[in-house]
Amino acid sequence: MTDQALRPEGDIPGKPTAASRTTLSHIMTGSDTNLLGTVHGGVIMKLVDDAAGAVAGRHSGGPAVTASMDEMVFLEPVRVGDLVHVRAQVNWTGRSSMEVGVRVMAERWNESTPAQQVGSAYLVFAAVDGDGKPRPVPPVIPETERDKRRYQEAQIRRTHRLARRRAIRELREKRVADGIDVD
Repeated sequence: MTDQALRPEGDIPGKPTAASRTTLSHIMTGSDTNLLGTVHGGVIMKLVDDAAGAVAGRHSGGPAVTASMDEMVFLEPVRVGDLVHVRAQVNWTGRSSMEVGVRVMAERWNESTPAQQVGSAYLVFAAVDGDGKPRPVPPVIPETERDKRRYQEAQIRRTHRLARRRAIRELREKRVADGIDVD
């Protein structure tokens, strides 16, 4: 994926995916539960954002803020006592933004089975300077075939995000021009 390394901001050396990859682990407790007695989705989402934020900050070499969350998927419920592992890595980088992929795994406290995937998400982070303005990030260098696939899939998600945003903006502008949405 050398096309990323050759962009105009190419004076920033690239970083391999492994350089910022991380795992955060947390034991789920009773205070994490919802009305059904399983771990609240918002608790898992916070862990996902924490892990992704750590990866984005590590990759960009400074502060990075959550810009969007895509496709948060809950595959299985998480229960009290489960040891949850949240694994994150940078999949793709732009000039100042990064897509971070996150996989959520749970080890069941009362079973001797391997950890199973219970969720996943994709988040977009923007690297910011001390004034909150966008700052450049190093290009990510995919190392494995899996990393290269994730990079390509991230480009597809970005294209879809931008197209969706553009279509919504155009629809709103048209409705205002037609006098339908004028509040």
